[in-house]
Order: sequence, then structure tokens, then C-alpha cells
Amino acid sequence: MSMFSAVRPGTDLPSYARDLRRMHDAVIAGGASTLQPRDLVARSWTRVLDAGLDPDGTNARDPLPVEEVERRRRVSQLSGVIDELREVISSVADESHLLLVVTDADGIILWRSGSARLRRRADELGFEVGALWTEAAVGTNAIGTALAEAAPVQLFSAEHFEQTQHPWYCTASPIHDPRTGELLGIVDVSGPALTLHPTITALVETAVRLAESQLWRHHEHRLERLRTAAAPRLASTDGPLLLVDEHGWVAHASGIAARDRIAAPRGDRAVTVPGLGLCIPEQIGDGWLVRPAGADTRLRITLDARTAAPTVEVTGADRSWRSPLTARHAEILQLLHRSGREGMSAVDLSREMYGDPDHVVTVRAEVSRLRRVLGTVVETRPYRLGDAVALTVLGPVG
Repeated sequence: MSMFSAVRPGTDLPSYARDLRRMHDAVIAGGASTLQPRDLVARSWTRVLDAGLDPDGTNARDPLPVEEVERRRRVSQLSGVIDELREVISSVADESHLLLVVTDADGIILWRSGSARLRRRADELGFEVGALWTEAAVGTNAIGTALAEAAPVQLFSAEHFEQTQHPWYCTASPIHDPRTGELLGIVDVSGPALTLHPTITALVETAVRLAESQLWRHHEHRLERLRTAAAPRLASTDGPLLLVDEHGWVAHASGIAARDRIAAPRGDRAVTVPGLGLCIPEQIGDGWLVRPAGADTRLRITLDARTAAPTVEVTGADRSWRSPLTARHAEILQLLHRSGREGMSAVDLSREMYGDPDHVVTVRAEVSRLRRVLGTVVETRPYRLGDAVALTVLGPVG
């Protein structure tokens, strides 16, 4: 039995569904019930009740326009693996008894596959392309609860919050970018509750693993195409360099220890790269050639923290640019400036910024956003200003 299965093998599904409906009615109404919801379900019901949703009806659905759905499909990395996902589901299951649903990271349904009969039933529920299926929108459901819990979820019958969803089971798992760990969306298999089979959880797990492995292969193929396209230029270029794609992933390294990734280059600004120092990015096709800037080896940053709207001015390699910063990013720069070469861990930054060590995930996200604004100014493990960075702070030190 999978760790997230809602039903044990051998369970009498009709009887269990009746028991769950009685439990749902009692618990949601604040009464007593012999059968108690699973911890996962109890947490979700609490969140949904706090949000003020109605368990007796269908909460408002407002699908996005077709144009917006198509736009989201175009920018989604999952568009490159949707055919593989469909093939996994259709090859091992009877499509007349299930739907494959794939959402983006916001919980918007972008793709849906299954028999016409089941799609019509799903339409009546608002379980359609363009609809938002978060907990806040439609109550406890596998897609929304998987997003809220950041984990795979299976729900059976009256474990759903809305009564209109009780005739269904749904099994969902997050799918991530295998390079960065970024959430890309949710893969869900749903169908009539009484058709639930113990192998459904394994089916969803297999689909997610396949999709993530395919995403990694697509990444490797893109880097290989970039290496091939840039080969003549690389052969005629002396000195240390990196060839990276538009997101900073390294396709080729020469004269420097190979790295996985640097900050995504931009043509209007210099970047600092550990091992190369101050560098100038030069666009080559869909990627960038990154080489040392030469004699000008320092990236000079002036942080103006004298107002409620901090700014930075960055100068290096005969280039200069200004950018606004959030107050939080200005605080991070000042803390790292004060810490010197020793730097700070994510836990250290959490304590300084929030007064406790419990905001590590938030700290990492903020540093990642800061690196997107300034490039590789902040090095990691530990967090510290790069060797080529000279920071001047104007105004009060936080």
C-alpha cells in the first residue's frame, strides 16, 4: 500500500463511502463521529472551514478564457511532457473509468484527458480546463491539498469537502523541475469513487517520475544543441570561459572548474562568477559566452538605503546600471556586507531577519530573487558577497 493511499486493499468501497459520508456530515457540523478523518483530511477541512467555503453546494467556479489557458500552456515546461503523461495513463488503465488532469503551479487545469462520458460528468462539477482547483476555491480536493501540503495526496469519496465531489476519488502528486526543484504543477488521476483501484497511486507516481526524467533529458538535449551551435566560436576563443543557456545552466566550461549553473546573464550588465571574477556576457544564439572582463576586476555596488525605497547602482567593466530593491533585499545585502568573508547560513539570516530559525525556506526564496535582480553578487554555502564585489552602503545599517 502506498504511503498516501486513502483506502486499504480489500476495503468494501460502497460501505466505506457510506461511513465517510456520515463522518463528513457529523464532523463538518461540529458533532461527534466514531470514524475520524485522516490527519491530512482534518488539516485540510480546518483550512477550508476557516476560509468560509460551503460544504453543501458547489463553490463558485470561474474558468479562465481559452486565450489565457493557451498562454499558460505555452509557457509551461509541462507542455513538453504532456504526451508522455497521457501515454502512461492510457497504456495501463481503462480510460472510461478515469480522467488525467494536469495543472500548473497555480492549480489551474491546463490539460484533461479521458472518455467523453467522464468528461461530461466532470464538466457538471466544474472540473474543466481553465478552472482553479485550489483548496481556497473548491475545498478539499487532491489537487488543491497536494499544493497546500506540498506532497502527494489521495482522497476518496466524502473526504472531499464539497458534497458534490463525494462521488469521486482523486489522486494527485506535485511535479517539479528536476534541475531546480521548482514546482511546475500537479498530475492528477480522478474517477468515480467506487472504481478506485489500489494501483492508482503507483500509476500517478510512475507518471510523475517519467515526466521529471523526460524534463531532465530535454534539458540535456538543449545544452547539447547549444554546444554544437557554439562550437566554432569556442574553438577560436582563448582563455577561461563558460558557455551557458538563457537560464545560466552551464553547457561548456574551459579553464575553470565545471559548475552546474550561474545567475542568468543579461547583455546590459556585468556578472561575477566564482573562479572567473567579473565577467562580460556575450550572446551566442540561445545562450551566452561568459568571459573575464579583463583589467577591471571589481563590481562596485552602491546601496542607497536612505529612503523607504532602496536602490542599487552597479558599476563594473565599463558598464553601469541602477535598479530598485525591496526593503528585504536591501536588508540581506547589509547583513551579508556586515558578515564579511565568513558569510551567513540560511538559518543565520532567518534569525536576523525574522527573529527565529523557522523561515529558512523564505530566506532561500528571497536570496534567489535577489540573485535574479543583481546576478551572482551573492555566493552560496554560505551566503556571502562575491570576492569581486565591493559594496558601499549609504544610509542606516540595518
